Amino acid sequence: MFEQIRRSLEELLQSATKPEERHLVVSRMKDTLVQARIGVDELRDALSMARRKLEVEQRELATVRRRKELALGINDAETIAVAERFEKQHSERAVILEQKIAAMTRELEYAERELEEMKAELRAAMNRPNAAGPLPGATPEDPLADESGAKVRDEIDSLARERARADRAADADRRLEELKKKMGK
Repeated sequence: MFEQIRRSLEELLQSATKPEERHLVVSRMKDTLVQARIGVDELRDALSMARRKLEVEQRELATVRRRKELALGINDAETIAVAERFEKQHSERAVILEQKIAAMTRELEYAERELEEMKAELRAAMNRPNAAGPLPGATPEDPLADESGAKVRDEIDSLARERARADRAADADRRLEELKKKMGK
């Protein structure tokens, strides 16, 4: 997920670059770090969605089990059979979602550690002394932050808008192709 920033960092740290080249490399690293941060946010969102799905499955499973118990109470074989089938389905989905959540949690923890390591490496690269001194805008805390954090928010918002626009365009193209197929064109 974060290979590009690692390559950029290695390039910066391995070579004695001119200040102009250094600015370019650090700028690329910042862009990649913003992408990595967006990726981590997307992982968080996906994990949250998976947790919500698990809650729904668990509620459905509880409902099916209650219905099965009621059907057992009145000896309704057909309802019992249907309830057992749905109980099995919801149980399997819940187990799969639990496994997915566990894997996603580990992936998110790993990605967050990687992101923090990359931030530290970028901070070091930005403050790396050379004849020209540290890069302008280098801050000791968060390399992506400016005074208000507005630059990063603007960049993330811009990337999100671009992605949404691309998704809408792809969806429109897909729908158009489906419509053309239906109409025989």
